[in-house]
Amino acid sequence: MELQLVAVEKPENLNVILGMSHFIKTVEDLHEALVTAVPGIKFGLAFCEASGKRLIRKTGTAPELTDLAVKNAGAIGAGHSFFIVLGEGFFPINVLHAVKACPEVVRIFAATANALSVIVAEHDDQRGILGVLDGHKPLGVEAEEDIQWRQDILRKFGYKAGQVVR
Repeated sequence: MELQLVAVEKPENLNVILGMSHFIKTVEDLHEALVTAVPGIKFGLAFCEASGKRLIRKTGTAPELTDLAVKNAGAIGAGHSFFIVLGEGFFPINVLHAVKACPEVVRIFAATANALSVIVAEHDDQRGILGVLDGHKPLGVEAEEDIQWRQDILRKFGYKAGQVVR
């Protein structure tokens, strides 16, 4: 068995979701889940078929994002894995529940805009995802001004209402 570290290629401003499913029907079901969760969403999706023709199946609402999803799914190359690239201004928090609710989805490894690397194991003609490296190590503990910044940005994005009570 050989271990590999696969760096995900993407612009810094885009979020991705990496997961595992168990059936080719995932492609259509995840497409429907994404467009139902956020009408007008821009995304690309690639799914690595684990048997039969063993193709990278693809769909999406933006060809450049679909191409990026296919490129990363191919680099990872793990059977039954899927890779979603969300367009600029679209975030996992808005679609992750719908993705996880898809009956074929077994696991989500990452949902992030951070630098992402995937730990892959390979044996003969099989590949599997062991885990991910998401972002970077912490540099310290938040201070009062950091807490205020965190709370303010959540309100700015509309994820929290009202003023912070201390």
